[in-house]
Amino acid sequence: MKRTLCIMAACALCVPSAAYISACAPQEEERSIYTITAAYDGADTLTGSVELNYLNDTENALDCLKFNLWGNAFREGAKHPAAEGLTSSSCGGMGITEVRGGTWSVGGEDENILEVVLGEPLYPDMRVSVGIDFKLDLAQADARTGVTEHTVNLGNFYPVLCAYGESGWLEYTYSQTGDPFVSETADYAVELTIPQGYTAAASGAAAESMTDGENVTLSYRLENARDFAAVLSQQFSVAERDAGGVAVKYYYYDDSEPQTVLDAAAESLNYFSEKFGKYPYSSFSVVQTGLTQGGMEYPALAMISDECRGTDAVYTAVHETAHQWWYAAVGSNQYTAAWQDEGLAEYSALMFFEDNTRYGFTRAGLTGSATKSYRAYFSVYNQLFADADTSMSRTLDEFSGEYEYANIAYNKALLMFDAVRAACGDDNFESALRRYCADYKFELAPPEGLTAAFAGYAGCEAIIRSFIDGEVII
Repeated sequence: MKRTLCIMAACALCVPSAAYISACAPQEEERSIYTITAAYDGADTLTGSVELNYLNDTENALDCLKFNLWGNAFREGAKHPAAEGLTSSSCGGMGITEVRGGTWSVGGEDENILEVVLGEPLYPDMRVSVGIDFKLDLAQADARTGVTEHTVNLGNFYPVLCAYGESGWLEYTYSQTGDPFVSETADYAVELTIPQGYTAAASGAAAESMTDGENVTLSYRLENARDFAAVLSQQFSVAERDAGGVAVKYYYYDDSEPQTVLDAAAESLNYFSEKFGKYPYSSFSVVQTGLTQGGMEYPALAMISDECRGTDAVYTAVHETAHQWWYAAVGSNQYTAAWQDEGLAEYSALMFFEDNTRYGFTRAGLTGSATKSYRAYFSVYNQLFADADTSMSRTLDEFSGEYEYANIAYNKALLMFDAVRAACGDDNFESALRRYCADYKFELAPPEGLTAAFAGYAGCEAIIRSFIDGEVII
């Protein structure tokens, strides 16, 4: 995500039974598979079904699967609401209507977890199929999921399997500060039905479309993706260009200079492909939409707030493009170590602008802005709390709010990577990031994995630790 506060310019497989399936199914790589059908009614309701063919790639026998119900954070009375100011007339929510493949219940700290208890243990390298029918009532909100003035945002719109960690399923509540979404990669087969007159920008290009006169059904295929998202509108114009064989599109409704944003997205996509490794998808969509955050990343898709204008929009587009490497390809735990992907996206944007000066940003200007903002935060928090906490690895609910989060996860992280680059040199810095990307592509990288990428360069690990632990003085 790019927060508005810190913008520095101002085989689809569907098996409906609970039968267990051998892991020798004919795939080049073994991954879980989501088959999703969803239909939007043109107002405020999305109905859908998810069939998850799950591969147990853990080392444990599992007796249940747990799914995040992010849409429930938009309901009235949520403990951890997804947006400010929701009322009984503007709120939403996610209801589960049927589950196939096990007994089920909705629980978690905030009615945010669907638990499906399997009929028998699922051992490592074995598969099981679970089906979930759901109804998503869309809130009237400029949020990652919701109906806005010009668009319908469908981020995190379906039940998505929790990631599995050392202690079991990772259950996180919604957070307006930062991105609480942590998920493993899978293959997606999606059919999305929308009313005639709507245009859909989605994670991936539509492979085919069918119409019945009133509605259009679009079919998508996306491999090795952490999420699937879409934005719908009746007002989109579309600008597009090629970026090294990748179809880059900019969907917009209120931008007097759309080519500038499109060029920034396409050129940065090429740049990051050269620096870090090949972009993993065949298309990339940048979408202008109603959003209280500056931007929000999904695989092959980036949302940009329609409040971002001029250089703000350009900067946000590049930052969100960088997330295609640091989040989409190389995952991390955004809930416990937000600096890991946000800091790398910020610094990757700095690298791009440093080498593409026509956009008006410089390395000195960006680091200077981050330093000024961070020092102001530190001064304020020292006065308020006597001893400001400047540690970086903390959960999203440990931040006091947006101001602290932005300065720690974005500004301090950018300054950390700049210090590491100064210590090891440009070539070594880029080599370390390419190695990190290659080692953890389509995985969830721990913070130690990023630190280890710089292990061969004297002093770099110590610099990273001093920043993360809050020992460094800026």
